[in-house]
Amino acid sequence: MFLPPDIFKAYDIRGIVGKTLTPPIVRAVGQALGSLAQERGRDTIVVARDGRNSGPELCRALADGIRASGAHVIDIGMVTTPMSYFAAYELGTQCSVAVTGSHNPPDYNGLKMVIAGETLAGETIAALKTRIEKGDLRQGAGTYRNEDIGGRYLERIAGDVKLARPVKVAVDCGNGVAGAFAPALFRRLGCPVTELFCEVDGNFPNHHPDPSQPKNLQDLVRCLATSDNELGFAFDGDGDRLGVVTKAGHIIYPDRQLMLFAADLLGRHPGALVIYDVKSTRNLKPWIVEHGGAPLLWKTGHSLIKRKMKETGALLAGEMSGHTFFKERWYGFDDGLYAGARLLEILSRSADPSAVLDALPESTSTPELNVPSGGESPHALIARLGEKATFPGATDVIRIDGLRVEYADGFGLARASNTTPVIVLRFEADDRTALERIQGEFRRVFAESAPGVSLPF
Repeated sequence: MFLPPDIFKAYDIRGIVGKTLTPPIVRAVGQALGSLAQERGRDTIVVARDGRNSGPELCRALADGIRASGAHVIDIGMVTTPMSYFAAYELGTQCSVAVTGSHNPPDYNGLKMVIAGETLAGETIAALKTRIEKGDLRQGAGTYRNEDIGGRYLERIAGDVKLARPVKVAVDCGNGVAGAFAPALFRRLGCPVTELFCEVDGNFPNHHPDPSQPKNLQDLVRCLATSDNELGFAFDGDGDRLGVVTKAGHIIYPDRQLMLFAADLLGRHPGALVIYDVKSTRNLKPWIVEHGGAPLLWKTGHSLIKRKMKETGALLAGEMSGHTFFKERWYGFDDGLYAGARLLEILSRSADPSAVLDALPESTSTPELNVPSGGESPHALIARLGEKATFPGATDVIRIDGLRVEYADGFGLARASNTTPVIVLRFEADDRTALERIQGEFRRVFAESAPGVSLPF
């Protein structure tokens, strides 16, 4: 069987349904995952799917493949990706596979995989491809059963998260699978909920379920302006990322959300380690220190962050992309709905939640800028940049994931994306003048080392 190499990504498997991702390919991956699970001492895998139209067929193929390896399947149906992680704990399997295209267009789908407690990434995903090509697959006839974990998931959160008062919240799920659970969760917590696009529809007819893009939050902004809702939440296609909008329509990006979560955590756990990724605001470090915590800057990528949390024992971590990981009172995985519940818990203590959010430190910044690498490998381009580039006046050049160049009044970042053939750029500074100066430094460096790359600034 031909396996398209480009579907085996850094953090998941992802392709175009019927072209690069077909039921036979997913079945083969299922058999490889079942084989791997058994080698690691596990014999049962939870399978789940998001709300995409191709989900049922691909999930059946996945289950067939797992059973063909002799491993057993528990199918929990259409749920958010974090609910599949929850089921792996709740049902004692330590293994889960979610059929999800996350925030990609409707014709995409993919697999997010956890085997024996490890989120598969990088080499372990590449090794699945090798295993299938070599035919290194176990044979057997595993069992299959269905299980509904929705009630237990809602109960687990509602039993722990307690609000000081009901908060009126508008929820935009962009017709993603979060719509089947988010309104129910927030009502369980006592909140009046206004639903926007919470009917699950794999065609995403209203807007794309990706809260990292401001254009996808405009319906929520309008709703807040014309209703008595105090706060707006938006979720991505599989429910593992949270977008937040204030009453006045200000977007509170995930790195600023993390400040609030960190201050709350550090009130209970002084000295705790808080991890954040290289795309995040430089305001996090002094904020975490000021609140009695230990900040740690790390590589972007949800599986890389999870691994670092395990290694360091950190209780909280967050990425600019919207993945927030709670180990205190939770399991350590990223979950947009749970993050929303924890945020409501904090904000319910205030008469004006939006004022609390707006008071968080903010700098002048760009969104994430994705620049095609001009046919060259983005990793090779960044490596060349790192060898040749000089940044006069910089206070630090951090090289753990690309180049994050720190100045007294801001920072610039250039890193290779692990998921698409682009260079990711982001800039932040005390004011617009400093931002443009830092961008000018990066423009000079790219002109010297990668003149073929067209920058958007």
